[in-house]
Amino acid sequence: MSAPPKSDVPVITPNDLAEADGFVFGFPTRFGMMSAQFKAFLDATGGLWRTQQLAGKPAGIFYSTGSQGGGQETTALTAITQLVHHGMIFVPIGYTFGAGMFEMEQVKGGSPYGAGTYAGDGSRMPSELEFAQAFHQGKYIAGITKKLKAAA
Repeated sequence: MSAPPKSDVPVITPNDLAEADGFVFGFPTRFGMMSAQFKAFLDATGGLWRTQQLAGKPAGIFYSTGSQGGGQETTALTAITQLVHHGMIFVPIGYTFGAGMFEMEQVKGGSPYGAGTYAGDGSRMPSELEFAQAFHQGKYIAGITKKLKAAA
């Protein structure tokens, strides 16, 4: 599917999630929902679910689609169920990205559910505005994660 070769970036296992304070999960859209590979990763977190090790941890999502009608919001909506079953706290970005959320002059993925991009056939790179939205989302969720950890 035009994916680049694997890099030297370490690959985590589902059990590694227990060590994190919060999450921002990213995945491509496949037929309007998260890809089967990422769903399989989350399906492997049954032991964490059984022991509630992810409960109360904040989590956000970001995504890419092949086209503007490719299901950015349906991908987010269907992914939220995974977080809910673990008792994670879904953290959407809402409209906190300000004017960037209302941009109509250039192609921009994303929604109040999370940052996004349109990948096309895999050759399109995210725009500067899409990168800015993703950076904003990471900073926003990190701030909420810090507050929750400090309050615990």
